[in-house]
Parts: sequence; C-alpha cells; structure tokens
Amino acid sequence: MTLAPALAPALELAPGDRPYLPRGVRVVDDRVRGGKVLLGPEKAVALDAIGDAILSRVDGKASFAEIIADLAAAYAAPEAQIAGDVQRFLVGLRARMFLAVQA
Repeated sequence: MTLAPALAPALELAPGDRPYLPRGVRVVDDRVRGGKVLLGPEKAVALDAIGDAILSRVDGKASFAEIIADLAAAYAAPEAQIAGDVQRFLVGLRARMFLAVQA
C-alpha cells in the first residue's frame, strides 16, 4: 500500500497516540476462508497473521509506543523494526478510514 509522500507524514502516529477502530469498523472471523477480516462500511480487508497481531492490540487505550513494546516483547524483535512495520500498516489503514487516532 503506497501513499502519496505529502499524505504519509500527516497520518503517522506519534508515540503517545492511541489508535482505535472507528464506529462501524471491526475485526471478524472469516468462517468461509479461515483467518480474520477487517470490516468497514462497504469494504473489507483480509488480515494476515501480522495484521491480526497488530490489530489485536489496538483498543483505544494502548498508545502507539505501548503497542510497539508489546509486539517487540511478544516476538523478540527489535522495537525499531517493529515500529516501522506497524507505522506503515497503521498509516495505510488510517488513509483508508479503517483507523482513527486519539492524541
């Protein structure tokens, strides 16, 4: 998912931002194909294991920094690498209106 360079910085999450799924957006089990799907009004995105792991921590209470720390601890990976990957994923969702952020 590629964003125009002017859009990406405006959509990036700061460490203290608390991402959440806006009204009408939810993660559901896909009983037909297995796995998880992110549903929004008139749109859907199939989630892989990584997307599911990220969104399982998006609850509107945990900050972006806390989500990164939790994922880094769970997967024994460097926080800097996790932060970049999660930032790209969440910015993509935010650009498509699947994600909102509370500062």
